[in-house]
Amino acid sequence: MSAASPALSSVARSGLCAGCGACAAAAPGKVAMTVNEAGFARPSQREAFSAAEENVVANVCPSLSLRQDAGDRVDDVLWGPYLDVYSGHAVDERLRHHASSGGALSAFVTHLLESGAAKFVLQTAASETQPIGNEARISADSEDVYAAAGSRYAPSSPLADLDAALARRQPFVFVGKPCDAAALRALAQFDARINEFIVCVVTFFCAGVPSLKGAEEIVRTMGADPDDVLSFRYRGDGWPGKARATLKTGEAREMSYHDSWGKILTRRLQPRCKICPDGTGGHADISFADAWHCDEKGYPLFEERPGRSLIVTRTPVGETLFKAARAAGAIRSEPTPVETIAAMQIGQVKRRKLAWSRLAALRLWRGDAPVFTGYRLRDGARLAGVFANLKSFLGTSRRVLLNKF
Repeated sequence: MSAASPALSSVARSGLCAGCGACAAAAPGKVAMTVNEAGFARPSQREAFSAAEENVVANVCPSLSLRQDAGDRVDDVLWGPYLDVYSGHAVDERLRHHASSGGALSAFVTHLLESGAAKFVLQTAASETQPIGNEARISADSEDVYAAAGSRYAPSSPLADLDAALARRQPFVFVGKPCDAAALRALAQFDARINEFIVCVVTFFCAGVPSLKGAEEIVRTMGADPDDVLSFRYRGDGWPGKARATLKTGEAREMSYHDSWGKILTRRLQPRCKICPDGTGGHADISFADAWHCDEKGYPLFEERPGRSLIVTRTPVGETLFKAARAAGAIRSEPTPVETIAAMQIGQVKRRKLAWSRLAALRLWRGDAPVFTGYRLRDGARLAGVFANLKSFLGTSRRVLLNKF
């Protein structure tokens, strides 16, 4: 390689890569996504970019900038642009139990396949070579979707496989993290195939991407060696479900969601996730999440029960396809006031309200930070109040100055 990409070099210096793979989609064959020593997916440039490729990378990387335009849609300070909100679940009880959050996402994309609206789904599933890891997967039927169902709290780079998916020249569904969807929308300005062949962009609420080191810690805490794991599920087979490691001996080890996510994985999130302006999928056609039940004080309950999905339609495409899936009997749902989401998704509320103060601390002490436009981050900060913003600003400042961000 004769010249390193200025855009990729800038992201590497900042340490704020999202690991989405958009750069690999922008320069096919010239970037490989690999897991680094810290356990995160990062780009490795193999060939010099053309001027056009460099321009695309610089304009689509979600670690450099993002822009969101609500248009004439409702633009909620906390939840972004949307058309309507529902709670519900997959009608197929087998899928509802197996998936992580009521199975509505899996039921939705399965309907798109079975109705003929899409020929395949580009999504993330467990790696066939590394049980705790992820890989992009092409799902062509309901059993493929079922096999991929369940949250995967580990690095994923679905956009790295976008060019190959587009080369099929068939209608398909894209399922990815909110940052993946944001980068995909930006890529669509440079690649007409995206709007031509992607019939629906689907996301889920994301609380951040943990390092693979987190899953290794879970396995060790279970009393097993990561090298002895045959298969690994982060969640599913119940709601919220348990982390489950099946060992090569056939023995299974489990850990509660409260302990696996709440005590281990949340401490190993990549830095970019801590300043994320959109963990709820504002760039998608439709977003899915856990519609947690809450106690009398308004806090989410993580007791095992039948799964329930939160469903946010964000564009006419998402709304139309969702209603078709419901009419076909794939999903059961009921309208849900947008005001009730805050109790179900307390972590997302905090993340959105404090993004502005965290970005401000980065700009002060490092002289630069990603530019996020159209996310109403100042309005979110006003909702947080002066004390919460000051505490967030000082905490981020401390981590930056101690080189612990």
